[in-house]
Amino acid sequence: MTGSVPVREECVLRYVLDRWAAERPDQIFARFENGSQWSFAETRKRIRRLGAALQTLGVTQGDHVVVWLPNGKESLEAYFAIGYIGAVYVPINTAYIGDLLAHVIGNAGARLIIAHRDLVPRLAEIDTAALETVVTVGTAAVRVEGLDALDYQSALQSAGSLVALTREIEPWDTQSIIYTSGTTGPSKGVLSSYLHNFAGMNSTVWSCVRNDDRQLIGLPMFHIGGCFIVYSMLCRGASIAITEGFQTKRFWSTVRESESTVVFLLGVMATFLLKEPESEDDQDHPLRMVFIVPLTEDATRFADRFGVTVHTIFNMTEISTPIISPPNPNEAGYCGKARDGVTLRVVDENDIEVPPGAVGQLIIRTDQPWAMNHGYYKDPQATADAWRNGWFHTGDAFRMNADGAFYYVDRIKDSIRRRGENISSIEVETQVNAHPAIQECAAIAVPSEWGEDEVMIVFAPKAGQAVEPEALIEFLISRMAHFMVPRYVRIMKELPKTPTTKIQKAALRAEGITAECWDREKAGIKIKRTRLA
Repeated sequence: MTGSVPVREECVLRYVLDRWAAERPDQIFARFENGSQWSFAETRKRIRRLGAALQTLGVTQGDHVVVWLPNGKESLEAYFAIGYIGAVYVPINTAYIGDLLAHVIGNAGARLIIAHRDLVPRLAEIDTAALETVVTVGTAAVRVEGLDALDYQSALQSAGSLVALTREIEPWDTQSIIYTSGTTGPSKGVLSSYLHNFAGMNSTVWSCVRNDDRQLIGLPMFHIGGCFIVYSMLCRGASIAITEGFQTKRFWSTVRESESTVVFLLGVMATFLLKEPESEDDQDHPLRMVFIVPLTEDATRFADRFGVTVHTIFNMTEISTPIISPPNPNEAGYCGKARDGVTLRVVDENDIEVPPGAVGQLIIRTDQPWAMNHGYYKDPQATADAWRNGWFHTGDAFRMNADGAFYYVDRIKDSIRRRGENISSIEVETQVNAHPAIQECAAIAVPSEWGEDEVMIVFAPKAGQAVEPEALIEFLISRMAHFMVPRYVRIMKELPKTPTTKIQKAALRAEGITAECWDREKAGIKIKRTRLA
């Protein structure tokens, strides 16, 4: 029955891991970039050790623990150990800095953070809210005034015995709070239960993934494309190969070395791979199936060139894969049909269903309780808005044809999606407006030659003042994540406005990249994420 709830041993991390460690102790679960591997028994041993260390540091069942790490052994240990002791996993983007970092740290309400050594100094520049302890990965403890500090290995060595749970962990308990970029304000923390995580990628929903597959994890563990997929493979008793991130030049050698059979690619990643020179080795690899999201016009070419089966889906942090395609779809924008257990509608601004072929917002219900998010942490208004009339509102524009197939059209929200990152225009504008010589600005999405969007900032300087684009970029680099820094800058005397003084972003988007726009990449200024040792 679609409305029934699976037992703990099927969907709750602690009991799933215990089950596989007992039934398949020597089967490999995780492989890492250095070639090392963990069996289910080894994984459980490591997770229990870190769980005990966290308990020794005062973490109790239900507590929030922030994890600020790149992909690797420690990020996997932290993710699983937090769940194993019934605490709540709160990962944050390793690119966060300044106001955005302060907002997430403040909202999370955690007393302990596990962070990479190169990231810890950023905490010294913000209000650390409820934080009390920093556990540093990668070196001796890095100290921040006002916080207790110790290194990861010392924490493990000082661990006591694992303390019993105060109660059983249930499928509906909160497993994680994952921050998704807001489009009308600061990032929101999505509350996800174990069942929410399980419901979106289990063997029934992602039936194209087999229980003997190895999934290559290239997306970060602070995204659902990282942590949710890892969890789904655990629940299947399958395996994963974790990499720090996607690298075009290394992709196929990584696939071969890790013996990966399935991978999830953002559309832009697929484009990067297709732009590489063709080789006689293009089909010499173990990969058999690829998700490409969103589906690009090149998807069919990708399947043919690399000898793989392609699927696409529609998903977001708040939901649970309501739409998945059949093999090898060939229409850009096509997502598929509603899976069993979900009801989908395409509606107007009043939640009235629109006719087939018309564009509206996609809203969702599930038959199974707890199979989607249960709100935004400490944000009751955003929760009420998203769940209006008892349906979850995706904020995305779709059309449905007469046969029940769904096509993604555009974002209704005023957001920008650049190379897999959802960017809040409000957050970009807040930092640009902090420049003392800027009067007003608007952040908009413009097309990228790689697919998805590039960030453009349109601004008007204060009367009698001037701001050169290079100077603005230099100002922003230290204030925002690398992926948020605008590529294009357009300067106007005054931005177009409505009669109620709202900036007309639609008009700016329609004009797009005009002749006078400054292009950061053409100017030779390239910004990459900080590589963590």
